[in-house]
Amino acid sequence: MRRAGATVPSEFAGKIDESVLKKTIDYETEKTRFSFISSIFSNIITIIFIFGGLLNIYNSWIASLNLSFIVSGWLFFLLLAYGSEFLSIPFSLYHTFKIENKYGFNAMTSRLWVSDFIKTLLISTVMLSLVTFAGFWLIQWSPHYWWFWVWGFLFIFSIFILYISPYIIEPLFNKFTPIEDESLKERILKLTNKAGIHASRILRIDASKRSKHTNAYFTGIGKTKRIVLYDTLLASMSQTEILSVLAHEIGHWKKKHMLKMIIAFEVFSFIALYLSFKIIQSDFLVTLFHVSSNTLYAKFIILAFLTDILSLLFTPCVSYFMRRHERLADRASYELTKDPESMASALIKLSKENLTNLYPHPLYVTLYYSHPPILERIRYLKGFSH
Repeated sequence: MRRAGATVPSEFAGKIDESVLKKTIDYETEKTRFSFISSIFSNIITIIFIFGGLLNIYNSWIASLNLSFIVSGWLFFLLLAYGSEFLSIPFSLYHTFKIENKYGFNAMTSRLWVSDFIKTLLISTVMLSLVTFAGFWLIQWSPHYWWFWVWGFLFIFSIFILYISPYIIEPLFNKFTPIEDESLKERILKLTNKAGIHASRILRIDASKRSKHTNAYFTGIGKTKRIVLYDTLLASMSQTEILSVLAHEIGHWKKKHMLKMIIAFEVFSFIALYLSFKIIQSDFLVTLFHVSSNTLYAKFIILAFLTDILSLLFTPCVSYFMRRHERLADRASYELTKDPESMASALIKLSKENLTNLYPHPLYVTLYYSHPPILERIRYLKGFSH
């Protein structure tokens, strides 16, 4: 990456210099190294827990409490979730106050970090409690078909969370206010009406109190949407650039990308839960992993571990379809605005402000990138101008 990224590309000439390019490379290198170390740590902890006898000890301790099946399952997973959350604290602090601070992105105070952590922990506790109590009740109620009922519950629950999140959860962390620029609001409404979307509200989010990163997104189900613009985005981009970014998001909606991803995920979940049911019926996991106390909870942990490993095989495929969706959304942005230069300009600003890697390794892109490389996107958009 250092060798390939030594030259400022022509698309960025006059926008960044060698010092910014070096900063981009350093930021990407540090992020990648940090991600690798944190992933290794997480995997080591998981392997020690499962293969080092800790799962057996923990499983036996939960069983010794003589609680009901549902309460035992809830406590089993709640304490594991708390353990995982607290083990991640040093990594979260280092990422926020060391890496993000070093490159000028962090705006979060230690007080705000603690506040966010407590809120997240409370919300996670409520959600995990709802899922585990409902899930284990369904398992107890229908021992032979629980996989189907649990799948149905999780589907309804995820849609419910998707619906209420903008109104209940997100306001706990950020302040949302209507945008003040009436001219921009009018142009956004004209754009959404052209696309067949009813924008119920166009809001500004105070994202700058946490980070200097920029973004914009839609929330809502069906044709009624809330449009949310980061205050950092409003401060750094022109109206035409903002409209191009929103047109890209509209492109995702028009192409039904979110719906397709939800359907694909639900099909995968349906199959995974059925296979989990069949595997759990046998003693395969207990024998293979030497679990001394044969409980459903321990089997779920082992299944989750195996699923994480198997999911790596599907990562390139998922990444490919996500990149394809982004390419289609870029094209939709052009078709809606007929202004590829503004979208290209917005991408240049976004990449500069977020220190996006301009020269990612092709293999890494193939395996993990959810978006096409930024230079590829800019050149694709500028092709519409000719």
